[in-house]
Amino acid sequence: MAISIVDINCDMGEGFGQWRLADADDRQLLEFISSANIATGFHAGDPNLMDLTVRLAAERGVGIGAHPGYRDLQGFGRRRIGASSEEVVNDIVYQVGALREFARRYAARIQHIKPHGAMYMDIAASEPLSRSLVQAMRMIAPDAVLLCMGSSETYRIAKEAGQPVAREFYADRDYDNSGSIVFTRRAQKLDPQVVADKVLRACLENKVSTVEGDRIDIEFESICFHSDTPGAAEMVHRMRGELIAHGIRIAPLSEIQL
Repeated sequence: MAISIVDINCDMGEGFGQWRLADADDRQLLEFISSANIATGFHAGDPNLMDLTVRLAAERGVGIGAHPGYRDLQGFGRRRIGASSEEVVNDIVYQVGALREFARRYAARIQHIKPHGAMYMDIAASEPLSRSLVQAMRMIAPDAVLLCMGSSETYRIAKEAGQPVAREFYADRDYDNSGSIVFTRRAQKLDPQVVADKVLRACLENKVSTVEGDRIDIEFESICFHSDTPGAAEMVHRMRGELIAHGIRIAPLSEIQL
C-alpha cells in the first residue's frame, strides 16, 4: 500500500567543541525534516551543541530524539565495542537522561530514541540486547518511539512489549536481501535525484533494490538520512520536494499512526 504520510529523520548535532563532521549546517537541514536524532555526547555532541540543537528543533516544531552511541568519539561511534547488555543499556539511559533535561529546558519532550552507528546494528541483530533495551525503555520512556529497521530483532521485541516503535527506510544507505542496511563507516556523495527516486519508489511501491540485484518488499514509517553524508542538504531538499509533489505529507512521528 502506498504511503500517504511519512516522517523524515536526520542524525544531527554531530560535532564536538570546534570540530564539525558534516558539510551541511543543522539549521538548514532542520527546515526539511520532521524529526531530529540529536547526538548525546558519546560518539559526538557536547553540552553546548546539544543545547543549541534541541533549541533549534523545538523552535521549528521538529520532533526531538535522543541519538545515543558507543563511547567512541575517535571512531564516531561506528566501531563495535565488546560490552555487556547491561553496559550498553546503561550508557543509553545515561545519554537519554542528558538530552531529556535539555529538552525540558525548552518545554519540549523526547519524542523518540534511536541508537547510533555500530550500537544500532549490534542491537538490531541481538535478541538479548534488544530485549534489555526495550525493557529499559518501558521504565524510563514508555511513550517514546523507538526507531529501528523493520528486519531487526528490536522491532519484533518492541512490538511484543507494547513499546511505540517505527521502522526506518534509509535514503542514503544500500540494502541487502535480508532487508538490513549495508553498514558503512564513511559515506560517499550520492546523486540527489537518484536518492529521491529511490525514496519515492519505496513510498509508492514498498520496494527497494538490493546490492545483490534483487527488489525486496520494504515497510516503514520514517525516512532516515545522515547529516554527514556529503551533499546532505541538496539530497533532502530534492527528496522532500519529490514526496510533496506526489501528495505525500511530511510529519513528525508524533502525528503518525504506529
